[in-house]
Amino acid sequence: GDVPGPLPVISSDLIVDEIQIAQAADAGAKAVTVTYGVVGEEKVKQFIKDAASLGLEVIVNVGTAEEAQGAVNTGASIISVTGVDGADGKFAVIESLSIPEGRNVCTIANILAKDNKALEEVEEAWMCRDLGFNCVWVSDALYKAGNDPVEHPGAIINSMKAKSSVKYASPKARSGKGEGAREYLGDILM
Repeated sequence: GDVPGPLPVISSDLIVDEIQIAQAADAGAKAVTVTYGVVGEEKVKQFIKDAASLGLEVIVNVGTAEEAQGAVNTGASIISVTGVDGADGKFAVIESLSIPEGRNVCTIANILAKDNKALEEVEEAWMCRDLGFNCVWVSDALYKAGNDPVEHPGAIINSMKAKSSVKYASPKARSGKGEGAREYLGDILM
C-alpha cells in the first residue's frame, strides 16, 4: 500500500571505540556520529574506515575551523558544526574549508534551542541555508513549545523546510503566509 518504507537511523552515541560502531551497524543504524574534539584526528580516520567496512556513513561533529579542516583531511564526507551558537558562528567554522578537488563534503548546522518562547531556531535554520549549509540538525528545539497546537514539532519542521529566507524573503513570506513559504527545500535531521 501507501505505507512508506523505514527511515534510516543515525546513532548519535558518544563513539570512543570501534566496538560501538559495530554495535550500531548490528542494530540497523545507517550512520554514526563521531566527535572530532573527543577522539582526535587518528581515531576519526580509523572510525571512518571501520564504519565504511560495515556500510555505515560517519558524521563528524566539529566545533572549530581547525577541527572541520582536520575532519575533511581524514576523509570525512559529512561534518556537523556542533556547540556553536548562531548562524554566523557556525559559518565561521566551515567558511575557509579546503576541500580537495572532486570531493564533496556535506555540511550540517546543529541548531541549539534558545532559552525563550520565540522560535528563533527557524530563522537560524534559514540563515544557515542561506550561508551554504546543506542541512540542519535539530532536536530539543522542536519540543520547547510543548503541546502548543500552532508550534508543535511538525509545524516547526515545516517552517524550517520552507522556502522563506531572512536574507531574501519579504516579511509576509517570513511569516509563513506568503508565496514560497511552504515550498520544500530539503531534509532536516533530528
